[in-house]
Amino acid sequence: MSERRLILGIDTSCDETSAAVVADGREILSNVVSSQVDIHERFGGIVPELASRKHTEVITRIIDRSLAEAGVALEDLDAVAVTNRPGLMGALLVGVEAAKALAFTQSIPIIPIHHIEGHIYANSMAHDVPFPHLCLTVSGGHTLLVYVREGWEYELLGTTLDDAVGEAYDKVAKLLGLGFPGGPIVDRLAHENTEEPVDFTVPMARTDSYDFSFSGLKTAVRYYIQKCDGEPPVGRIAAGFQHAAVTSLVTKTARAAKERGIRAVTLTGGVAANRRLRHDIEEMGAELGIDTYCPPFDLCTDNGAMIAGVAHHVWDKGIEADLSLSAHASAPLT
Repeated sequence: MSERRLILGIDTSCDETSAAVVADGREILSNVVSSQVDIHERFGGIVPELASRKHTEVITRIIDRSLAEAGVALEDLDAVAVTNRPGLMGALLVGVEAAKALAFTQSIPIIPIHHIEGHIYANSMAHDVPFPHLCLTVSGGHTLLVYVREGWEYELLGTTLDDAVGEAYDKVAKLLGLGFPGGPIVDRLAHENTEEPVDFTVPMARTDSYDFSFSGLKTAVRYYIQKCDGEPPVGRIAAGFQHAAVTSLVTKTARAAKERGIRAVTLTGGVAANRRLRHDIEEMGAELGIDTYCPPFDLCTDNGAMIAGVAHHVWDKGIEADLSLSAHASAPLT
């Protein structure tokens, strides 16, 4: 083993092919991401078969680039980490098989990683986050509120009962004819809106549960559009939808932080790039007197660096896989 523990992280869980080299769990030597937005844009969403094919086309080049940018040779690697759950089954298998091939040829361990573990860890690659802390993970496929203990042990406090918040953003954007991915577009239009936002009900605001639900909010947007005479007020709708969605996320996070006596909250996942959500989480922290952490934008979306980073700690727990490793489309975090 080298002086520094060098781990190659691979993530192909959805529509981004990524490989990264990380030293000792925090030092990012490279983080290469190949996006497929142009491929899926015309369909208004991710087409799993097309995603898998594209991963197959580029995975070798992305790994080679990550090694080159890190100035690392294959024989310098101590282990290869790969997202093997959850995600699109075909997409996951591309990354898993690539990791197995590398592990076999280099005689190094494979470290299987839960995709959400990577997202939860992302903030710790840029900040000294204390334990315990509360993590709000928000993306196109996931919405979770997680209590994180020292040693990277997790307690799931709440999750979505239907649509993930990022999925709801994409569906609302599609209803408004705004294109894909919808999250950044809706965020921008909401930010630019100067009129009174449409008043949508904040979902699950009157429950004691930490769970989330965004399907009803999406349906309320659809009904509002249908009732409009002429062109719908896109900016007002975007602002109203975003207000309701973000308020739901932040309110439940604040309540959990108070009830658990938490002194730190992290925000992570693709939707963590949303400017309203970042602002409101930071404002919540200031009001409650707790520290809040948001990752750099390049660590919000799916990436190999967060997979290699958390693998450093997963490996310390003695967790390794052999060449029988497979992928799982769904898997609990805990």
